[in-house]
Amino acid sequence: MIDIEKMLYDKVKSEMSNWDEDGIYAISFFVYSNEVYEYKDFTNVSIWAISYNTEADCEGAGPLDEERWNYAFWRQDEASIIDVDEPDEYTEALYQWYEEQGIENIGFECAENRYVPVGHYELIDIAANVARKLQEEGFIAKQFKKTLPIIIHGLECDLYEIEATKKANPNGEADTYIKAMKEMGAF
Repeated sequence: MIDIEKMLYDKVKSEMSNWDEDGIYAISFFVYSNEVYEYKDFTNVSIWAISYNTEADCEGAGPLDEERWNYAFWRQDEASIIDVDEPDEYTEALYQWYEEQGIENIGFECAENRYVPVGHYELIDIAANVARKLQEEGFIAKQFKKTLPIIIHGLECDLYEIEATKKANPNGEADTYIKAMKEMGAF
């Protein structure tokens, strides 16, 4: 049985261990699906990339300003965790894990799943669990010498991603982000 969370946790932690830029204030876990994304016989599948933003990147924006929290304003210099354009052993393991879990019709959208592709919510949950473990074990605070929020999102902010972000930040690390999104009317 594949321990997909452990595999992806190790990959994320390894990527983050190389980040040493000053002024990092937030970490992005970008989980996104698109109809043009294909993997093997599946279409409309999800990717997962991680990145961060710095105080210098948001040019002194206030704590609740859109420029600070809207991913469209971020540098988006991402490290791929799950990538269908250049799949690796992690992408293959995710699809094997889907099969082991009995998750079928990856990428299919239906009303009961709020028209979100099958497999997408599952990947968001994995990302939230990985983020939570990084927070609970103190890796983020140790690596960056302060606590930082890990934001789980796509191109739009939906309630499921907000809930995943809350789960990922068990000590309120993302409270300011959540307040900003609410003030911007994202949910």
